[in-house]
Amino acid sequence: MSQARVLNPQELRRVLDHVATRRHNARNRAMLLLTHFAGMRVGEVAALRINDVLNGDGTIKDEVRLMPEQTKGKHARTVYLNERMQKEIGQYLRVLRIKDPTKPLFYTQKQAGFSANSLTQYFFYLYRAVGIDGASSHSGRRSFLTGLANKGTAIHILKSLAGHRNISTTASYLYSNPSQLKAAVELI
Repeated sequence: MSQARVLNPQELRRVLDHVATRRHNARNRAMLLLTHFAGMRVGEVAALRINDVLNGDGTIKDEVRLMPEQTKGKHARTVYLNERMQKEIGQYLRVLRIKDPTKPLFYTQKQAGFSANSLTQYFFYLYRAVGIDGASSHSGRRSFLTGLANKGTAIHILKSLAGHRNISTTASYLYSNPSQLKAAVELI
């Protein structure tokens, strides 16, 4: 089975432009960008509660502590939200009608919280609607890690950001294109 496609900035822009034309665009944009800007797994996004991202004073947290039951490996981890992601979540929370902080952060049209499976299907159809072959719910996470690696982030930092227990798992996420490989050998 091949790995999920890594999106370039132009492809992500195409997806976001499509999302902007659809219903529930603030919700869908925030869900998508949590995978691309915070490297979250789709199951982690689906498991988020309002109080996971909101401080007591109503500001957006810059660190989200995921409990073991919210993660794939059942190991608690911290997800870091950059200023751009905090802003996206803030914009979404302004349109969210549910105010109980213990409730799911993201709701389906039927007013039920997303499951990992339903969110995976949403991403599949979203990428397909935009015409990006090979993209899946894991594309955001791979794009996040590959983008940081391409900017020189050390693999042990990527391992921590991904919540991996083993550095070889992190290495399998990273994508190198032929032009990067050619540029690397020119460094000699």
